[in-house]
Amino acid sequence: YHGGPSEINASVKAYFALKLAGCSVDAPFMQEARATIMRLGGIPQMNTFSKLYLALLGVFPWKYLPAIPIEMVLLPSCAPFHIYKMSSWSRAMLIPLSIINHFKPTRILAGEKQLHELYPLGTEQADLRLPRSEKFWTWRNFFLRLDDTFKFLQPLRIGLLRQRAMEAAEQWMLERIREGSDGLAAVYPAMLNSMIALRALGYSKTNPVYAKAENDFAGLFVDDPEDFRIQPCLSPVWDTAITIIALADSGLAPEHPALQKAAGWLVNKEVRIRGDWAVNNSYPEASGWAFEHNNVYYPDTDDTAMVLMALRLVQPEDSQSLNELFRRALGWQLSFQCRDGGWAAFDKNVTTPWLEDMPFADHNAILDPTCSDLTARTLELLGYIAFNRDAECVRDAIEYLIATQDDDGSWYGRWGVNYIYGTWQVLRGLQAIGEDMTQDWILRGRDWLESCQNNDGGWGETCGTYENPSTKGIGPSTASQTAWAIMGICACCDLDRPSVQRGLRYLLRSQKPDGSWDEDEITGTGFPRTFYLKYDMYRQNFPLLALATYVNHRSGIGHHPGFYRCDR
Repeated sequence: YHGGPSEINASVKAYFALKLAGCSVDAPFMQEARATIMRLGGIPQMNTFSKLYLALLGVFPWKYLPAIPIEMVLLPSCAPFHIYKMSSWSRAMLIPLSIINHFKPTRILAGEKQLHELYPLGTEQADLRLPRSEKFWTWRNFFLRLDDTFKFLQPLRIGLLRQRAMEAAEQWMLERIREGSDGLAAVYPAMLNSMIALRALGYSKTNPVYAKAENDFAGLFVDDPEDFRIQPCLSPVWDTAITIIALADSGLAPEHPALQKAAGWLVNKEVRIRGDWAVNNSYPEASGWAFEHNNVYYPDTDDTAMVLMALRLVQPEDSQSLNELFRRALGWQLSFQCRDGGWAAFDKNVTTPWLEDMPFADHNAILDPTCSDLTARTLELLGYIAFNRDAECVRDAIEYLIATQDDDGSWYGRWGVNYIYGTWQVLRGLQAIGEDMTQDWILRGRDWLESCQNNDGGWGETCGTYENPSTKGIGPSTASQTAWAIMGICACCDLDRPSVQRGLRYLLRSQKPDGSWDEDEITGTGFPRTFYLKYDMYRQNFPLLALATYVNHRSGIGHHPGFYRCDR
Protein backbone atom coordinates (compact mmCIF):
# COMPACT_ATOMS: atom_id res chain seq x y z
CA TYR A 1 0.00 0.00 0.00
CA HIS A 2 1.04 3.60 -0.56
CA GLY A 3 3.76 4.54 1.91
CA GLY A 4 3.88 1.08 3.46
CA PRO A 5 6.91 -1.08 4.29
CA SER A 6 8.42 -3.65 1.92
CA GLU A 7 6.39 -6.86 1.80
CA ILE A 8 7.92 -10.22 0.90
CA ASN A 9 5.18 -11.61 -1.39
CA ALA A 10 4.76 -8.42 -3.40
CA SER A 11 8.52 -7.88 -3.59
CA VAL A 12 9.34 -11.36 -4.92
CA LYS A 13 6.53 -11.29 -7.47
CA ALA A 14 7.55 -7.83 -8.69
CA TYR A 15 11.23 -8.87 -8.92
CA PHE A 16 10.29 -12.05 -10.78
CA ALA A 17 8.00 -10.20 -13.21
CA LEU A 18 10.74 -7.69 -14.00
CA LYS A 19 13.24 -10.49 -14.51
CA LEU A 20 10.87 -12.31 -16.87
CA ALA A 21 10.34 -9.01 -18.71
CA GLY A 22 14.06 -8.89 -19.45
CA CYS A 23 15.40 -6.61 -16.73
CA SER A 24 19.00 -7.38 -15.83
CA VAL A 25 19.61 -8.71 -12.32
CA ASP A 26 22.59 -6.35 -12.24
CA ALA A 27 20.45 -3.25 -12.69
CA PRO A 28 20.68 -1.07 -9.55
CA PHE A 29 16.94 -1.31 -8.80
CA MET A 30 17.07 -5.11 -9.12
CA GLN A 31 20.06 -5.30 -6.80
CA GLU A 32 18.26 -3.13 -4.27
CA ALA A 33 15.09 -5.23 -4.53
CA ARG A 34 17.10 -8.45 -4.16
CA ALA A 35 18.84 -7.15 -1.03
CA THR A 36 15.48 -6.21 0.50
CA ILE A 37 13.97 -9.59 -0.36
CA MET A 38 16.87 -11.41 1.27
CA ARG A 39 16.61 -9.18 4.33
CA LEU A 40 12.95 -10.24 4.59
CA GLY A 41 13.93 -13.93 4.45
CA GLY A 42 13.66 -14.66 0.75
CA ILE A 43 11.24 -17.00 -0.97
CA PRO A 44 10.87 -19.33 2.06
CA GLN A 45 9.02 -16.53 3.88
CA MET A 46 6.32 -16.15 1.23
CA ASN A 47 2.80 -17.41 1.86
CA THR A 48 1.64 -20.68 0.33
CA PHE A 49 -0.49 -19.09 -2.40
CA SER A 50 2.46 -17.05 -3.66
CA LYS A 51 4.72 -20.11 -3.55
CA LEU A 52 2.18 -22.02 -5.63
CA TYR A 53 2.43 -19.46 -8.43
CA LEU A 54 6.21 -19.86 -8.32
CA ALA A 55 5.78 -23.65 -8.49
CA LEU A 56 3.73 -23.27 -11.68
CA LEU A 57 6.80 -21.69 -13.24
CA GLY A 58 9.21 -24.25 -11.81
CA VAL A 59 10.96 -21.99 -9.32
CA PHE A 60 9.58 -23.53 -6.12
CA PRO A 61 9.39 -27.30 -5.43
CA TRP A 62 5.84 -28.67 -5.40
CA LYS A 63 6.77 -31.13 -2.68
CA TYR A 64 7.11 -28.31 -0.16
CA LEU A 65 3.65 -26.91 -0.83
CA PRO A 66 0.79 -28.08 1.39
CA ALA A 67 -1.57 -30.51 -0.26
CA ILE A 68 -5.02 -29.18 -1.08
CA PRO A 69 -6.97 -32.45 -1.19
CA ILE A 70 -9.66 -32.21 -3.81
CA GLU A 71 -11.74 -34.74 -1.89
CA MET A 72 -12.77 -31.92 0.47
CA VAL A 73 -15.53 -31.01 -2.01
CA LEU A 74 -17.24 -34.31 -1.17
CA LEU A 75 -17.37 -33.78 2.59
CA PRO A 76 -20.94 -33.39 3.89
CA SER A 77 -22.11 -30.35 5.80
CA CYS A 78 -22.27 -32.43 8.99
CA ALA A 79 -18.50 -33.07 8.87
CA PRO A 80 -16.16 -31.15 11.23
CA PHE A 81 -14.71 -29.54 8.11
CA HIS A 82 -16.27 -28.92 4.72
CA ILE A 83 -15.86 -26.27 2.07
CA TYR A 84 -18.69 -24.14 3.43
CA LYS A 85 -16.94 -23.71 6.76
CA MET A 86 -14.48 -21.48 4.89
CA SER A 87 -15.09 -17.90 3.82
CA SER A 88 -16.60 -17.53 0.37
CA TRP A 89 -13.43 -15.99 -1.09
CA SER A 90 -11.25 -18.80 0.32
CA ARG A 91 -13.60 -21.40 -1.11
CA ALA A 92 -13.50 -19.76 -4.53
CA MET A 93 -9.70 -19.72 -4.46
CA LEU A 94 -9.10 -23.17 -3.01
CA ILE A 95 -11.36 -25.33 -5.16
CA PRO A 96 -9.56 -24.34 -8.39
CA LEU A 97 -6.27 -24.67 -6.50
CA SER A 98 -7.17 -28.22 -5.48
CA ILE A 99 -7.50 -29.07 -9.18
CA ILE A 100 -4.19 -27.36 -9.92
CA ASN A 101 -2.58 -29.16 -6.98
CA HIS A 102 -3.67 -32.49 -8.46
CA PHE A 103 -2.22 -31.90 -11.93
CA LYS A 104 0.73 -29.71 -10.89
CA PRO A 105 1.12 -28.09 -14.32
CA THR A 106 4.62 -26.66 -14.57
CA ARG A 107 6.39 -24.53 -17.15
CA ILE A 108 10.15 -24.91 -16.81
CA LEU A 109 11.98 -21.66 -17.43
CA ALA A 110 15.44 -21.18 -18.83
CA GLY A 111 18.21 -21.15 -16.25
CA GLU A 112 18.76 -17.41 -16.40
CA LYS A 113 15.08 -16.86 -15.49
CA GLN A 114 15.24 -18.96 -12.31
CA LEU A 115 15.22 -17.44 -8.82
CA HIS A 116 18.08 -19.27 -7.12
CA GLU A 117 19.41 -15.93 -5.89
CA LEU A 118 16.33 -15.46 -3.67
CA TYR A 119 16.88 -18.60 -1.57
CA PRO A 120 19.12 -17.77 1.43
CA LEU A 121 20.21 -21.42 1.82
CA GLY A 122 19.83 -22.49 -1.79
CA THR A 123 17.25 -24.95 -3.10
CA GLU A 124 19.09 -28.26 -3.00
CA GLN A 125 19.84 -28.85 0.67
CA ALA A 126 17.41 -26.42 2.29
CA ASP A 127 14.32 -27.75 4.06
CA LEU A 128 11.55 -25.58 2.66
CA ARG A 129 8.70 -27.21 4.56
CA LEU A 130 6.40 -25.02 6.60
CA PRO A 131 7.80 -24.73 10.14
CA ARG A 132 6.11 -26.59 12.97
CA SER A 133 5.16 -25.13 16.33
CA GLU A 134 7.53 -25.81 19.22
CA LYS A 135 4.77 -27.42 21.28
CA PHE A 136 4.00 -31.03 20.38
CA TRP A 137 0.23 -30.57 20.25
CA THR A 138 -1.11 -27.60 18.36
CA TRP A 139 -3.67 -27.39 15.60
CA ARG A 140 -0.90 -26.23 13.29
CA ASN A 141 1.20 -29.33 13.98
CA PHE A 142 -1.87 -31.54 13.64
CA PHE A 143 -2.61 -30.16 10.18
CA LEU A 144 1.03 -30.37 9.09
CA ARG A 145 1.12 -34.06 10.07
CA LEU A 146 -2.15 -34.55 8.23
CA ASP A 147 -0.56 -32.83 5.25
CA ASP A 148 2.29 -35.35 5.35
CA THR A 149 -0.32 -38.12 5.25
CA PHE A 150 -2.08 -36.59 2.24
CA LYS A 151 1.21 -36.34 0.39
CA PHE A 152 2.04 -39.97 1.18
CA LEU A 153 -1.32 -41.03 -0.25
CA GLN A 154 -1.15 -38.72 -3.27
CA PRO A 155 0.57 -41.27 -5.58
CA LEU A 156 -2.59 -43.36 -5.18
CA ARG A 157 -4.70 -40.50 -6.51
CA ILE A 158 -6.09 -42.32 -9.56
CA GLY A 159 -9.04 -43.84 -7.76
CA LEU A 160 -12.79 -43.67 -7.92
CA LEU A 161 -12.95 -41.23 -4.99
CA ARG A 162 -10.43 -38.89 -6.58
CA GLN A 163 -12.22 -39.06 -9.91
CA ARG A 164 -15.57 -38.33 -8.31
CA ALA A 165 -14.05 -35.42 -6.39
CA MET A 166 -12.46 -34.06 -9.55
CA GLU A 167 -15.80 -34.10 -11.35
CA ALA A 168 -17.54 -32.43 -8.40
CA ALA A 169 -14.89 -29.69 -8.17
CA GLU A 170 -15.06 -29.08 -11.91
CA GLN A 171 -18.85 -28.86 -11.86
CA TRP A 172 -18.79 -26.54 -8.83
CA MET A 173 -16.41 -24.24 -10.64
CA LEU A 174 -18.29 -24.31 -13.96
CA GLU A 175 -21.59 -23.36 -12.33
CA ARG A 176 -19.98 -20.22 -10.89
CA ILE A 177 -18.14 -19.21 -14.07
CA ARG A 178 -21.11 -19.39 -16.42
CA GLU A 179 -23.83 -16.82 -16.98
CA GLY A 180 -24.77 -14.66 -14.02
CA SER A 181 -21.21 -14.11 -12.85
CA ASP A 182 -18.35 -12.06 -14.25
CA GLY A 183 -15.90 -14.86 -13.52
CA LEU A 184 -15.50 -17.09 -10.47
CA ALA A 185 -16.50 -14.93 -7.47
CA ALA A 186 -15.70 -11.93 -9.73
CA VAL A 187 -12.42 -11.40 -7.90
CA TYR A 188 -8.90 -11.62 -9.31
CA PRO A 189 -7.36 -14.57 -7.37
CA ALA A 190 -10.29 -16.92 -7.92
CA MET A 191 -10.65 -15.89 -11.57
CA LEU A 192 -6.96 -16.47 -12.29
CA ASN A 193 -6.97 -19.81 -10.48
CA SER A 194 -10.06 -20.96 -12.37
CA MET A 195 -8.41 -20.22 -15.73
CA ILE A 196 -5.33 -22.26 -14.78
CA ALA A 197 -7.56 -25.06 -13.47
CA LEU A 198 -9.59 -25.16 -16.68
CA ARG A 199 -6.43 -25.47 -18.76
CA ALA A 200 -5.17 -28.23 -16.44
CA LEU A 201 -8.46 -30.06 -16.97
CA GLY A 202 -7.90 -29.95 -20.72
CA TYR A 203 -10.13 -27.06 -21.75
CA SER A 204 -8.83 -25.43 -24.91
CA LYS A 205 -8.51 -21.68 -25.23
CA THR A 206 -11.38 -21.73 -27.72
CA ASN A 207 -13.73 -23.63 -25.40
CA PRO A 208 -16.70 -21.34 -24.63
CA VAL A 209 -16.28 -21.73 -20.87
CA TYR A 210 -12.60 -20.87 -20.95
CA ALA A 211 -13.19 -18.06 -23.43
CA LYS A 212 -15.77 -16.53 -21.08
CA ALA A 213 -13.42 -16.86 -18.10
CA GLU A 214 -10.65 -15.18 -20.07
CA ASN A 215 -12.95 -12.40 -21.25
CA ASP A 216 -14.20 -11.81 -17.70
CA PHE A 217 -10.61 -11.65 -16.49
CA ALA A 218 -9.79 -9.07 -19.16
CA GLY A 219 -12.58 -6.95 -17.71
CA LEU A 220 -10.28 -6.22 -14.77
CA PHE A 221 -7.64 -4.65 -17.01
CA VAL A 222 -7.02 -0.90 -17.04
CA ASP A 223 -4.95 0.13 -20.05
CA ASP A 224 -4.19 3.81 -19.63
CA PRO A 225 -1.81 5.76 -21.87
CA GLU A 226 0.73 5.98 -19.06
CA ASP A 227 0.42 2.49 -17.55
CA PHE A 228 -1.29 -0.89 -17.54
CA ARG A 229 -2.69 -2.44 -14.38
CA ILE A 230 -5.13 -5.12 -13.26
CA GLN A 231 -7.83 -4.37 -10.70
CA PRO A 232 -8.58 -7.00 -8.03
CA CYS A 233 -12.32 -6.57 -8.65
CA LEU A 234 -14.92 -4.02 -9.69
CA SER A 235 -17.22 -2.15 -7.29
CA PRO A 236 -20.09 -0.59 -9.30
CA VAL A 237 -22.93 -1.56 -6.95
CA TRP A 238 -21.11 -0.25 -3.89
CA ASP A 239 -20.00 2.97 -5.58
CA THR A 240 -23.44 3.63 -7.04
CA ALA A 241 -25.24 3.17 -3.73
CA ILE A 242 -22.90 5.49 -1.79
CA THR A 243 -23.08 8.11 -4.53
CA ILE A 244 -26.89 8.06 -4.55
CA ILE A 245 -26.89 8.65 -0.79
CA ALA A 246 -24.38 11.49 -1.06
CA LEU A 247 -26.29 13.21 -3.87
CA ALA A 248 -29.71 12.77 -2.27
CA ASP A 249 -28.52 14.02 1.11
CA SER A 250 -26.90 16.97 -0.68
CA GLY A 251 -30.29 18.13 -1.91
CA LEU A 252 -30.68 16.50 -5.30
CA ALA A 253 -34.41 15.97 -5.78
CA PRO A 254 -35.57 12.36 -5.26
CA GLU A 255 -37.20 12.43 -8.70
CA HIS A 256 -34.04 13.71 -10.42
CA PRO A 257 -33.34 11.67 -13.59
CA ALA A 258 -29.80 10.77 -12.48
CA LEU A 259 -31.07 9.30 -9.20
CA GLN A 260 -33.95 7.57 -10.97
CA LYS A 261 -31.61 5.99 -13.49
CA ALA A 262 -29.09 4.87 -10.84
CA ALA A 263 -31.81 3.47 -8.57
CA GLY A 264 -33.37 1.57 -11.46
CA TRP A 265 -29.99 0.06 -12.26
CA LEU A 266 -29.58 -1.06 -8.64
CA VAL A 267 -33.06 -2.59 -8.53
CA ASN A 268 -32.16 -4.70 -11.56
CA LYS A 269 -29.01 -5.93 -9.81
CA GLU A 270 -30.91 -7.66 -7.00
CA VAL A 271 -29.77 -11.30 -6.71
CA ARG A 272 -32.66 -13.74 -6.77
CA ILE A 273 -30.91 -17.12 -6.63
CA ARG A 274 -29.82 -19.07 -3.57
CA GLY A 275 -26.04 -18.98 -3.82
CA ASP A 276 -23.32 -20.37 -1.57
CA TRP A 277 -24.75 -18.49 1.41
CA ALA A 278 -27.76 -20.84 1.50
CA VAL A 279 -25.68 -23.71 2.89
CA ASN A 280 -25.25 -21.95 6.25
CA ASN A 281 -28.42 -19.87 6.13
CA SER A 282 -31.76 -21.61 5.68
CA TYR A 283 -33.68 -18.41 4.90
CA PRO A 284 -35.94 -19.49 2.03
CA GLU A 285 -36.21 -16.32 -0.07
CA ALA A 286 -33.20 -15.17 -2.07
CA SER A 287 -32.33 -11.49 -2.25
CA GLY A 288 -29.36 -9.22 -1.65
CA TRP A 289 -26.83 -7.38 -3.77
CA ALA A 290 -23.27 -8.21 -4.76
CA PHE A 291 -20.34 -5.83 -4.97
CA GLU A 292 -19.71 -6.26 -8.69
CA HIS A 293 -21.74 -6.02 -11.90
CA ASN A 294 -22.68 -9.71 -11.88
CA ASN A 295 -21.83 -12.12 -9.07
CA VAL A 296 -25.03 -14.01 -8.33
CA TYR A 297 -23.55 -16.68 -6.08
CA TYR A 298 -22.05 -14.12 -3.71
CA PRO A 299 -24.31 -11.27 -2.58
CA ASP A 300 -23.18 -9.70 0.68
CA THR A 301 -24.74 -7.93 3.63
CA ASP A 302 -22.63 -4.77 3.33
CA ASP A 303 -23.72 -3.98 -0.22
CA THR A 304 -27.29 -4.98 0.58
CA ALA A 305 -27.53 -2.55 3.50
CA MET A 306 -25.96 0.27 1.48
CA VAL A 307 -28.22 -0.35 -1.52
CA LEU A 308 -31.36 -0.32 0.61
CA MET A 309 -30.26 2.93 2.27
CA ALA A 310 -29.84 4.39 -1.21
CA LEU A 311 -33.12 3.14 -2.68
CA ARG A 312 -35.16 4.59 0.18
CA LEU A 313 -34.03 8.09 -0.89
CA VAL A 314 -35.27 7.90 -4.50
CA GLN A 315 -38.86 8.52 -5.56
CA PRO A 316 -40.17 5.10 -6.66
CA GLU A 317 -42.17 4.72 -9.83
CA ASP A 318 -44.13 1.94 -8.16
CA SER A 319 -44.47 2.10 -4.37
CA GLN A 320 -45.87 -1.41 -4.17
CA SER A 321 -42.85 -2.86 -5.97
CA LEU A 322 -40.51 -0.92 -3.67
CA ASN A 323 -42.31 -2.21 -0.60
CA GLU A 324 -42.08 -5.78 -1.85
CA LEU A 325 -38.38 -5.38 -2.63
CA PHE A 326 -37.68 -4.01 0.85
CA ARG A 327 -39.70 -6.76 2.51
CA ARG A 328 -37.75 -9.42 0.66
CA ALA A 329 -34.30 -7.85 1.02
CA LEU A 330 -34.75 -6.82 4.64
CA GLY A 331 -35.77 -10.34 5.59
CA TRP A 332 -32.70 -11.67 3.82
CA GLN A 333 -30.42 -9.17 5.58
CA LEU A 334 -31.82 -9.91 9.04
CA SER A 335 -31.44 -13.65 8.48
CA PHE A 336 -27.65 -13.20 8.45
CA GLN A 337 -27.37 -12.07 12.06
CA CYS A 338 -24.87 -14.41 13.69
CA ARG A 339 -24.86 -16.08 17.08
CA ASP A 340 -22.87 -13.27 18.71
CA GLY A 341 -25.33 -10.60 17.56
CA GLY A 342 -23.16 -9.23 14.75
CA TRP A 343 -23.19 -9.49 10.98
CA ALA A 344 -20.48 -10.90 8.72
CA ALA A 345 -20.12 -10.15 5.01
CA PHE A 346 -20.98 -13.22 2.90
CA ASP A 347 -21.88 -16.07 5.22
CA LYS A 348 -23.45 -16.84 8.56
CA ASN A 349 -21.43 -18.22 11.48
CA VAL A 350 -18.31 -19.09 9.46
CA THR A 351 -16.06 -18.69 12.48
CA THR A 352 -14.39 -22.05 13.24
CA PRO A 353 -11.10 -20.80 14.75
CA TRP A 354 -8.94 -23.90 14.23
CA LEU A 355 -9.30 -23.57 10.46
CA GLU A 356 -6.84 -20.66 10.66
CA ASP A 357 -4.09 -23.19 11.40
CA MET A 358 -4.54 -25.10 8.15
CA PRO A 359 -1.32 -25.00 6.09
CA PHE A 360 -3.04 -23.30 3.15
CA ALA A 361 -4.76 -20.70 5.38
CA ASP A 362 -1.82 -18.33 5.78
CA HIS A 363 -3.55 -15.62 3.72
CA ASN A 364 -5.23 -14.46 6.98
CA ALA A 365 -8.73 -14.73 5.54
CA ILE A 366 -9.97 -18.32 5.84
CA LEU A 367 -12.95 -17.19 7.97
CA ASP A 368 -15.72 -14.62 7.60
CA PRO A 369 -16.18 -13.30 11.15
CA THR A 370 -18.70 -10.76 12.32
CA CYS A 371 -17.47 -7.19 12.41
CA SER A 372 -18.52 -3.91 13.95
CA ASP A 373 -18.75 -1.93 10.71
CA LEU A 374 -21.21 -4.30 9.03
CA THR A 375 -23.25 -4.65 12.20
CA ALA A 376 -23.49 -0.88 12.63
CA ARG A 377 -24.38 -0.35 8.98
CA THR A 378 -27.26 -2.77 9.38
CA LEU A 379 -28.42 -0.81 12.43
CA GLU A 380 -28.15 2.39 10.41
CA LEU A 381 -30.43 0.93 7.76
CA LEU A 382 -32.92 -0.29 10.36
CA GLY A 383 -32.99 3.12 12.01
CA TYR A 384 -33.71 4.97 8.77
CA ILE A 385 -36.69 2.76 7.94
CA ALA A 386 -38.19 3.02 11.46
CA PHE A 387 -37.55 -0.59 12.41
CA ASN A 388 -38.58 -1.40 15.98
CA ARG A 389 -35.51 -0.45 18.04
CA ASP A 390 -36.70 -2.67 20.90
CA ALA A 391 -36.57 -5.77 18.71
CA GLU A 392 -34.31 -8.55 19.94
CA CYS A 393 -32.10 -8.40 16.87
CA VAL A 394 -31.41 -4.69 17.50
CA ARG A 395 -30.64 -5.15 21.17
CA ASP A 396 -28.34 -8.09 20.38
CA ALA A 397 -26.51 -5.98 17.80
CA ILE A 398 -26.00 -3.12 20.25
CA GLU A 399 -24.68 -5.54 22.86
CA TYR A 400 -22.29 -6.85 20.22
CA LEU A 401 -21.01 -3.33 19.55
CA ILE A 402 -20.51 -2.73 23.27
CA ALA A 403 -18.53 -5.97 23.51
CA THR A 404 -16.31 -5.20 20.50
CA GLN A 405 -15.33 -1.66 21.50
CA ASP A 406 -11.62 -1.27 22.24
CA ASP A 407 -10.47 0.07 25.59
CA ASP A 408 -9.60 3.46 24.08
CA GLY A 409 -13.15 3.88 22.74
CA SER A 410 -12.51 2.98 19.10
CA TRP A 411 -13.83 0.16 16.94
CA TYR A 412 -11.90 -1.99 14.49
CA GLY A 413 -12.73 -1.44 10.82
CA ARG A 414 -12.79 -4.69 8.84
CA TRP A 415 -13.73 -3.31 5.43
CA GLY A 416 -12.21 0.18 5.60
CA VAL A 417 -9.01 1.64 7.03
CA ASN A 418 -9.33 1.18 9.90
CA TYR A 419 -10.32 2.36 13.37
CA ILE A 420 -11.50 5.69 11.96
CA TYR A 421 -13.73 3.74 9.58
CA GLY A 422 -15.03 1.37 12.23
CA THR A 423 -15.64 4.08 14.83
CA TRP A 424 -17.43 6.39 12.39
CA GLN A 425 -19.75 3.65 11.21
CA VAL A 426 -20.62 2.50 14.72
CA LEU A 427 -21.46 6.02 15.90
CA ARG A 428 -23.54 6.69 12.79
CA GLY A 429 -25.39 3.40 13.16
CA LEU A 430 -26.13 3.97 16.84
CA GLN A 431 -27.51 7.44 16.17
CA ALA A 432 -29.72 6.18 13.35
CA ILE A 433 -31.26 3.43 15.46
CA GLY A 434 -32.08 5.95 18.20
CA GLU A 435 -29.51 5.07 20.85
CA ASP A 436 -28.84 7.72 23.51
CA MET A 437 -25.69 9.33 22.14
CA THR A 438 -24.75 10.89 25.50
CA GLN A 439 -23.88 7.52 27.05
CA ASP A 440 -20.30 7.31 28.29
CA TRP A 441 -19.33 4.36 26.09
CA ILE A 442 -20.53 6.18 23.00
CA LEU A 443 -18.82 9.45 23.91
CA ARG A 444 -15.59 7.53 24.35
CA GLY A 445 -15.79 6.71 20.64
CA ARG A 446 -16.28 10.37 19.79
CA ASP A 447 -13.43 11.38 22.08
CA TRP A 448 -11.13 8.85 20.42
CA LEU A 449 -11.86 10.34 17.01
CA GLU A 450 -11.08 13.80 18.33
CA SER A 451 -7.87 12.58 19.95
CA CYS A 452 -6.35 11.61 16.60
CA GLN A 453 -7.25 14.70 14.59
CA ASN A 454 -4.21 16.02 12.75
CA ASN A 455 -2.85 19.54 13.12
CA ASP A 456 -4.16 20.45 9.67
CA GLY A 457 -7.70 19.65 10.81
CA GLY A 458 -8.00 16.40 8.88
CA TRP A 459 -7.80 12.76 9.85
CA GLY A 460 -5.69 9.94 8.46
CA GLU A 461 -4.75 6.36 9.23
CA THR A 462 -2.66 3.83 7.33
CA CYS A 463 -3.08 0.17 6.46
CA GLY A 464 -0.19 -0.45 8.86
CA THR A 465 -2.66 -0.36 11.74
CA TYR A 466 -3.72 -3.90 10.81
CA GLU A 467 -0.17 -5.02 11.57
CA ASN A 468 0.43 -2.66 14.48
CA PRO A 469 -2.71 -1.37 16.23
CA SER A 470 -0.62 0.98 18.36
CA THR A 471 -0.46 3.24 15.29
CA LYS A 472 -4.24 3.51 15.03
CA GLY A 473 -5.52 6.93 14.06
CA ILE A 474 -2.09 8.05 12.86
CA GLY A 475 -1.44 8.99 9.25
CA PRO A 476 -1.51 11.83 6.73
CA SER A 477 -4.90 13.46 6.37
CA THR A 478 -7.13 12.13 3.60
CA ALA A 479 -10.43 13.38 2.27
CA SER A 480 -12.30 10.12 2.86
CA GLN A 481 -11.06 9.50 6.41
CA THR A 482 -11.67 13.13 7.37
CA ALA A 483 -15.22 12.76 6.08
CA TRP A 484 -15.75 9.61 8.15
CA ALA A 485 -14.48 11.26 11.32
CA ILE A 486 -16.65 14.35 10.83
CA MET A 487 -19.75 12.20 10.36
CA GLY A 488 -18.86 10.12 13.41
CA ILE A 489 -18.55 13.19 15.63
CA CYS A 490 -21.68 14.78 14.13
CA ALA A 491 -23.57 11.63 15.12
CA CYS A 492 -23.02 12.64 18.75
CA CYS A 493 -25.16 15.73 18.13
CA ASP A 494 -22.75 18.57 18.96
CA LEU A 495 -22.04 20.31 15.67
CA ASP A 496 -20.18 23.21 17.26
CA ARG A 497 -17.31 21.14 18.56
CA PRO A 498 -13.98 22.61 17.39
CA SER A 499 -12.99 19.26 15.89
CA VAL A 500 -15.96 19.37 13.51
CA GLN A 501 -15.27 22.93 12.45
CA ARG A 502 -11.57 22.23 11.86
CA GLY A 503 -12.43 19.11 9.89
CA LEU A 504 -14.87 21.00 7.69
CA ARG A 505 -12.28 23.68 7.03
CA TYR A 506 -9.80 20.96 6.00
CA LEU A 507 -12.26 19.56 3.45
CA LEU A 508 -13.08 22.99 2.06
CA ARG A 509 -9.43 23.99 1.91
CA SER A 510 -8.32 20.78 0.16
CA GLN A 511 -11.16 20.79 -2.37
CA LYS A 512 -10.00 21.53 -5.92
CA PRO A 513 -11.57 24.22 -8.13
CA ASP A 514 -13.57 21.59 -10.03
CA GLY A 515 -15.16 20.37 -6.78
CA SER A 516 -13.14 17.17 -6.42
CA TRP A 517 -10.55 15.95 -3.94
CA ASP A 518 -7.23 14.16 -4.42
CA GLU A 519 -6.18 11.15 -2.37
CA ASP A 520 -3.10 8.98 -2.88
CA GLU A 521 -3.51 6.82 0.21
CA ILE A 522 -5.45 3.57 0.23
CA THR A 523 -8.43 3.69 2.60
CA GLY A 524 -10.31 0.54 1.57
CA THR A 525 -9.68 -2.93 2.96
CA GLY A 526 -9.93 -6.19 1.07
CA PHE A 527 -8.22 -8.62 3.43
CA PRO A 528 -6.29 -7.14 6.36
CA ARG A 529 -2.54 -7.72 6.10
CA THR A 530 -3.02 -9.28 2.66
CA PHE A 531 -4.39 -6.73 0.21
CA TYR A 532 -6.10 -3.38 0.27
CA LEU A 533 -8.45 -1.55 -2.08
CA LYS A 534 -8.22 1.94 -3.53
CA TYR A 535 -11.73 3.17 -4.19
CA ASP A 536 -11.50 6.06 -6.62
CA MET A 537 -14.96 7.29 -5.60
CA TYR A 538 -14.23 7.45 -1.86
CA ARG A 539 -12.38 10.75 -2.11
CA GLN A 540 -15.44 12.29 -3.78
CA ASN A 541 -18.65 10.79 -2.41
CA PHE A 542 -17.71 10.58 1.27
CA PRO A 543 -16.56 14.23 1.59
CA LEU A 544 -19.76 15.29 -0.16
CA LEU A 545 -21.78 13.13 2.23
CA ALA A 546 -19.96 14.58 5.25
CA LEU A 547 -20.67 18.16 4.16
CA ALA A 548 -24.31 17.27 3.52
CA THR A 549 -24.58 15.52 6.88
CA TYR A 550 -23.34 18.61 8.68
CA VAL A 551 -25.62 21.00 6.76
CA ASN A 552 -28.68 18.80 7.25
CA HIS A 553 -28.05 18.41 10.97
CA ARG A 554 -27.38 22.14 11.30
CA SER A 555 -30.64 23.01 9.55
CA GLY A 556 -32.61 20.51 11.60
CA ILE A 557 -33.42 18.26 8.65
CA GLY A 558 -31.42 15.36 10.00
CA HIS A 559 -31.83 12.25 7.90
CA HIS A 560 -34.25 12.22 4.97
CA PRO A 561 -37.37 10.25 6.00
CA GLY A 562 -37.22 8.27 2.78
CA PHE A 563 -39.88 6.48 0.78
CA TYR A 564 -40.01 3.27 2.76
CA ARG A 565 -40.96 2.73 6.39
CA CYS A 566 -40.91 -0.65 8.03
CA ASP A 567 -43.93 -2.14 9.79
CA ARG A 568 -41.83 -4.43 11.99
